[in-house]
Amino acid sequence: MSEIEQNKLEQRIEELESKLAFQDDTINQLNDEIAHHQEKLQLLQKQIELLGKKFKETHSSTITTAEEEPPPPHY
Repeated sequence: MSEIEQNKLEQRIEELESKLAFQDDTINQLNDEIAHHQEKLQLLQKQIELLGKKFKETHSSTITTAEEEPPPPHY
């Protein structure tokens, strides 16, 4: 193998190593971001559940039947 071919091969290997390092870094960043979003999603789901429970409690305590309602003031 000539020196020129060997230099080209070494250059290609260095480029591939550089691309691989960049891809590894990108994958790690994406993984961290997904983990962060998963934590936020879990927190939001808990908050929605709590809001739903509070809404049901408030809604059920404010519902009155026709018999329980006082007559309108014009009676």
